[in-house]
Amino acid sequence: MTEYPSETWKDYELLDSGNGEKLERYGAYVLRRPEPKALWTPSMSDSEWRRLAHTSFTPGAGFGKAGKEDSGTWNRLRKMDDQWYIRYRCEGGADFNLRLGLTSFKHVGVFPEQAPNWDFIHRQTSLLASSGEGDSRPRVLNLFAYTGAASLAARSAGADVTHLDSVRQVVTWARGNMEASGLDGIRWVVEDAMKFAVRESRRGKFYDGIILDPPAYGHGPDGEKWKLDECLFEMLRTVSSILKPEHSFLVLNLYSNGFSPALGETVVREAFGLDAGMPDGSYKLESGELALNDRFGKVLPLSVVISLTR
Repeated sequence: MTEYPSETWKDYELLDSGNGEKLERYGAYVLRRPEPKALWTPSMSDSEWRRLAHTSFTPGAGFGKAGKEDSGTWNRLRKMDDQWYIRYRCEGGADFNLRLGLTSFKHVGVFPEQAPNWDFIHRQTSLLASSGEGDSRPRVLNLFAYTGAASLAARSAGADVTHLDSVRQVVTWARGNMEASGLDGIRWVVEDAMKFAVRESRRGKFYDGIILDPPAYGHGPDGEKWKLDECLFEMLRTVSSILKPEHSFLVLNLYSNGFSPALGETVVREAFGLDAGMPDGSYKLESGELALNDRFGKVLPLSVVISLTR
């Protein structure tokens, strides 16, 4: 199953892709930057790309090396703001604002292909909130949470959200997105994700929803090392102990090229102890890809997603 952002989202568009690059519109501005998965020839000419782009990203000397694979500089081609906002609004009710900025790692603060995940999170949280008793609200934990779009999707659906990332500046960025969206009440945590999950397990804490978007490589605030291939299964085993066994959901997003939907589904199944002997309807495990579709119909797959509902 391949999922794409809804065509009703007007603040983002993949205009064209090819030759290892993509041309995207975020709100009022058009950005040109590397995309290794765009293996084909662009549909528009290079002169059209140059005419449309407000800025383009030039890779640095370390581009392609672990830890520096996305480093480089932005080259302004037309007048534009250093920071600007786009709005995400879906038919299901998710409605929030996201600040964008040109970072030295080619990223801009949002990954638009994640929109189907935001919709899923908002939908599942809304279902849990509507079925809750009294004043209780679903508790959602967002690990490796970056600038917080998934946190805002859960919060806008009525969840008590814990947002965790190991980079303080990124958490500050996420807090700004919350405030710009007219929301409040998110719990902010700057910590190593594994340490936090282990501590919550020891405390007997449970969450109604858990979101994971781990990097291939990373470091915690105290230098803790994260390598996806070595740490993912242990992380999921720990997460399985703090996700409620019923009326709960999990979203796992994987950008590593070494992972397929089948592999992601298997690692979740094994970590959570799901098997054919469980009662019918006790859980639903799905996997697929998140992709962008440019104006010319070329499909750009960018990540693998696995969802578990029970």
